[in-house]
This record gives sequence, C-alpha cells and structure tokens, in this order.
Amino acid sequence: METKKRILLWKIFISTLYLSTFTFGGGYVIVTLMKKKFVDEYHWIEEDEMLDLIAIAQSSPGAIAVNGAIVVGYKLAGLTGTLTAIIATIIPPFAIISLISLFYNAFQNNCFVSLMLEGMQAGVGAVIAAVVFEMAGGIVHGKNPVSVIIMVLAFAATCFFEINVIYVILICAAIGVVRTVIEQRREKQ
Repeated sequence: METKKRILLWKIFISTLYLSTFTFGGGYVIVTLMKKKFVDEYHWIEEDEMLDLIAIAQSSPGAIAVNGAIVVGYKLAGLTGTLTAIIATIIPPFAIISLISLFYNAFQNNCFVSLMLEGMQAGVGAVIAAVVFEMAGGIVHGKNPVSVIIMVLAFAATCFFEINVIYVILICAAIGVVRTVIEQRREKQ
C-alpha cells in the first residue's frame, strides 16, 4: 500500500475514532462534527456532497454514525476506507457500553449520574437543533426552490400531520430518483 493511502487511512481512523468517542446523544449529533472535520477542517468533501452522504446514511438501516462512517470512508478510500472507518467508529461505543454494563447496578440509582444525563440531554438537543439549522441553511442557500419545497413539505408531514418518517424518507427518495433521471435526460439532449 502506498504511503499516501496509509496516511489517509490513518487520518480516517483517527478522525472517526475521535468523533465516535466524543459524540454523545446519538447519530444526529455526529453529523455536525463530521461536517466540521471532513468539510471544514480537512476539505475532503464539499458541503453539498456531505449533505448527500448524510442523507444516504440517514435513510439506510442501522446507526447513523456507522452509516456515515461507511459512506465517508468509501468516498475517501474505497473498501479499505470503509472498513477503517467502521472499525474506528464502533470501538468507542463498544468499549464504553461494555464498561458501563459492568457497573450498571451501581449507577442505576445514582442521583449524580441521573442529573448528569439530564444535563447532557439538553446539550444534545441544542446540537441537534444546530444540525437542522445548518443543513436547512445549506438547502436554502442552494437556491433550488424544489429542494426547499420538499424540505418544508417533509417537515410539515412529520411534525404537523404525524406521517411516519419512513414514508417521508421513501417519498423523498423517490422524488430524488425522478429528479435525477429527468436531469440526466436533459443533459443528454
């Protein structure tokens, strides 16, 4: 394996290990951190492309952190990048959950642990709100009215009409496929 690829794989490993280690609150929190690391800091991925990769990760079954690592790892270094990112992403939660499970009974009724977790929930809510704001801003600044309409309708469908998110994702995926096919046909003409 050439030196550049080894360095890239090492950076992928360290980055995804770091993100996975210090991301509390679920997969949506990691989206902002992935954007900051891979788009803003390393410039490996463009912002629009990151939104597409996150959409793929979110609509795929499984944990969004692992799915995000898969698509970013594959984009950057193919299959070896994917494997590297997966391993680095699953090590921290596996180790932390294993450790917590050993001491679960001791922590179960601890007042301080309970209060700490409640405080972390508030922080996680703020981070998720920031992710939504940044991703929506990217769509709005893209100045594509169809994308903005789809975003607003998807939001309304889930929040106001309580339509199952799975249906919204499937409908949005179908719309995306149709739009892509139409755009490709126009380019060929």
